[in-house]
Amino acid sequence: MKKKALHKRTVEAVRGIDFEVKPGEIYGLLGPNGAGKTTTLRCISTLMRPTAGTVEVGGLNTVSAGERVRERISFLTNDLKLDEHFSPDFTMKFFGELRQMSPKAIEERKDVLFEALRITGFKNQPIKEFSTGMRQKLAIAVSLLHDPEVVVFDEPTNGLDVITARTVTELLLAMKQDKKTILVSTHEMSVAEGLCDRIGILISGSLVMEGTLEHILKTTGTRSLADAFFWLYKEYGGENG
Repeated sequence: MKKKALHKRTVEAVRGIDFEVKPGEIYGLLGPNGAGKTTTLRCISTLMRPTAGTVEVGGLNTVSAGERVRERISFLTNDLKLDEHFSPDFTMKFFGELRQMSPKAIEERKDVLFEALRITGFKNQPIKEFSTGMRQKLAIAVSLLHDPEVVVFDEPTNGLDVITARTVTELLLAMKQDKKTILVSTHEMSVAEGLCDRIGILISGSLVMEGTLEHILKTTGTRSLADAFFWLYKEYGGENG
């Protein structure tokens, strides 16, 4: 009995994407689940190698200069797992040492982030006692410990309560004032509307439109980002993708 040959199916996650994020700007990558947002961010953050094209962070190629890019960038992803037996205080020291930061630098940066994210009063509690929101805030603190120039957050407010989500957006706005380069992926219209200077809409692996909220609404002839998104989703065949 002959075995049937198994054919690998090639999936093109993203194609022809071209955009730039500037210092002091929050750029929102908006799209439904499966649109290619996370794949795009992984390529930018050196966790995936693009099969075509190039990605640059601060003028550095993410493939040929990956180590130097990682020194400058922060990537927040749901894949970051924190040891539940550790406290926030120990966790920050652990990750700071991995980044070869001095004890003084770790302590100073930790205090700033804990205060901004309202973790200070819980810094010695084991993580296993934390809510989803508290874990997310600690993950954000860990990702920002080395004070990166470029911040890449994948769905930073997904599943958070209103108070925690507001704390996260306030921190992003503060980093914008510090001239950080910020790229945020989301499928939450309200987050994109209230937070982002420019928005790129990703549907079925393609960047179908980008610009300010005003530009997107004017171009699509709609009154809200949600309406504009659904118009584009239908226009570009998203319902079939």
